[in-house]
Amino acid sequence: MTVKLGILALLQAKPGKGDELGAFLEGGRSIAAGEDGTITWYAFKVSDTTYGIFDTFETEDARQAHLNGEIPKALGQVAPDLLAADPDIRTIEILAVK
Repeated sequence: MTVKLGILALLQAKPGKGDELGAFLEGGRSIAAGEDGTITWYAFKVSDTTYGIFDTFETEDARQAHLNGEIPKALGQVAPDLLAADPDIRTIEILAVK
């Protein structure tokens, strides 16, 4: 396995919406588990209002399939209610893995 590509998405919850955003992200695990090309998928909490997602992929096709998949669609549906700003989504290259 050669994991060399990733996505880092940082999300800012509206005041009082952090728990709901966290619950939404926890629910995303089942969607990510069904994606063959997504090698790892992490949802994380930085603070009461800052959350994120980190995913890894072996190929650009797999990364693009994820970016065009169900999790971004679901996030788009809840974003107006839960997010204080547009998600900061960055495609990244993995330099080293343990």
